[in-house]
Amino acid sequence: MNPYIMSIFLLGLGLGTTITFMSSHWLLAWMGLEINTLAIIPLMAQHHHPRSVEASTKYFLTQATAAAMILFASSTNAWITGQWGINELSHPVPLTIMMLGLALKIGMAPLHTWLPEVLQGLDLTTGLIMSTWQKLAPLSLLMQMNLDNPVMITMAIMSTMVGGWGGLNQTQLRKILAYSSIAHIGWMILVLQFSPSLTLLTLAIYIFMTLSIFSLFKVNKTTSINALATSWSKSPTITALAPLILLSLGGLPPLTGFGPKWMILSELTKQELNTIATITALSALLSLYFYLRLSYAMTLTLSPNTTPTTNQWRYNTKQPTFHLSISTILSLMLLPLLPSMVAMIN
Repeated sequence: MNPYIMSIFLLGLGLGTTITFMSSHWLLAWMGLEINTLAIIPLMAQHHHPRSVEASTKYFLTQATAAAMILFASSTNAWITGQWGINELSHPVPLTIMMLGLALKIGMAPLHTWLPEVLQGLDLTTGLIMSTWQKLAPLSLLMQMNLDNPVMITMAIMSTMVGGWGGLNQTQLRKILAYSSIAHIGWMILVLQFSPSLTLLTLAIYIFMTLSIFSLFKVNKTTSINALATSWSKSPTITALAPLILLSLGGLPPLTGFGPKWMILSELTKQELNTIATITALSALLSLYFYLRLSYAMTLTLSPNTTPTTNQWRYNTKQPTFHLSISTILSLMLLPLLPSMVAMIN
């Protein structure tokens, strides 16, 4: 794609999200979401491959449905209450429709089925944008709404469970990361009504970890579990760090990913939601299984070699790796600083 055209689409992507961040009126927020959607579709379809075109079509249809639900809910609320403000969504019917529309936007269960299929049809860079940046605008709207609603809690618990169960039988890395995204969104939404600052912290750490793992797969040029077995001969250092990043995504101490899960479970326990805390903790074990599976495939298995040598000839990669280095450090070593970060946010 022409760099000037690419920069215009990326500018539109940032503009749409920024408009949604700044808005206090539902129509303006809806316009920001639409600009965001229209800006990313050409980036998804830029390779002109049947899979990417199919993914772009599926994404357009689901996002158009979600946008229609958001517009219908906001106009219904204005008709009933006479208010267009994001904080003024008080009637239960438009509130529930709005929650379902935003849940469809970010891929929460049971409205998640489009996300693994769409992510599988994209390249890793666009998949990274889909897993991180595209969730910011809908989450900012959810943070401004009154989420004291059993529908949202139910969808959050389902997301943590589906995110764990769905990734168990997958062999494609992008689908596994899609289910990982669904599970992490469930954790964030679960604690949103009790501690929005903790949700923001969890989102920031999730973005660091996802950036790290997508960059790692991009440097290795791997998109399936079988291809991970060749990683050690391409880049031994990255292969040694990869299991730590994956286990951080799974939430094992003493890595960064343990902090948000620990604080979310602590907050749920303080709110006397012990059953929900137990279910979400058990669902984290499901996710941990497929992270361990990826770690095993990457570090403890060897691909069949037809040559008698163990080391393959390899050229130095020309891809930029600075962002991989920074995101890896943040994904592994932030746990001691988390109490200070929570104190700063609060």
